[in-house]
Amino acid sequence: MSKFLKITLVIILIVIAFFTFKIIGPATKKTEDGFLYVKTGTTMPELRQQLVNEDILGSLTWFNIAEKFLSFDKVKPGKYKIDGGTSVLTLLRMLRNGSQTPVHFVVTKIRTKEQLAARMAKAFEFDSTTAISYLNNSDSLNQYGLDTNTVMAAVLPLTYENKWNTTPDIVFEKFYDAYKIFWTDERIQKAQDKDLSTVQTTTLASIVDEETNAAKERGTIASVYLNRIKKGMPLQADPTVKFALKDFSIKRVLLKHLSVPSPYNTYRNKGLPPGPICTPQQATIDAVLDAPETEYIYFVASPAFDGTHVFSTNYQDHLKLAKKYQEALNNRFGKIEPAKQ
Repeated sequence: MSKFLKITLVIILIVIAFFTFKIIGPATKKTEDGFLYVKTGTTMPELRQQLVNEDILGSLTWFNIAEKFLSFDKVKPGKYKIDGGTSVLTLLRMLRNGSQTPVHFVVTKIRTKEQLAARMAKAFEFDSTTAISYLNNSDSLNQYGLDTNTVMAAVLPLTYENKWNTTPDIVFEKFYDAYKIFWTDERIQKAQDKDLSTVQTTTLASIVDEETNAAKERGTIASVYLNRIKKGMPLQADPTVKFALKDFSIKRVLLKHLSVPSPYNTYRNKGLPPGPICTPQQATIDAVLDAPETEYIYFVASPAFDGTHVFSTNYQDHLKLAKKYQEALNNRFGKIEPAKQ
């Protein structure tokens, strides 16, 4: 082989090695949160510009070259995980195949539809206006046997997997699928034995969940409310007043709060409110279903401020216990007009 051919061969090999390195070697920079969000309707030129604007690629030269070899001409929207040093080839294959990272949407305690819509908008492509429009759409909810008051009963505190570019109806469908799985025949029968529907059970559980963090007394608190419902007494549950006022910063419910004209105000209305006031824990729903038979009609927070409550079967005893708690509150926070008993 002549010297010229050898030199030519070396040059060719160097060019091939350089080309290969640029295509399969590290090329991308990691985004701030590690993801590239490609919106629905994004065109190929817009995608290229996005890669540069977000500083994922410093140049489009090698991306454009490799794009032609892979016949990549249709953009698939989604949430794509971009690690620093990802190759152009890997990036292109990911985008071409639509290999997006699923969103794991975690539901914890959420009190209102508006809060849920805002959380959904942060996790998915659609905005909060689109989400709340769906949650307030009676026609959409009727197919699930729900309405704009009861819709939150189907939202259990779980983790739900969806694509980033999904729609509110698909997200809600996942909620409802989990809701159907949770409500086994056994649980439905327990609810019926207490003269409750599944939604009413969840509604009562939401009140119990807001009343206490002490797992051991959830069933007892549920029994108080069930006894009040049977006797035709108003529940007089402070958390429902906070919900009616949409003010969850209230620490002490006072007389001035109790006049709010709302179907959720259980001081003014008998029976359960029209829907849940939060997304209760599954354990709390089970506590309602397994609530013991008691004669308790009243309960008040313990003056020990340990998060528990003391229970009573008659108004006289309740007044004494409530007075002790009120005195403890006044000693700790100063005297304030108390709520009705």
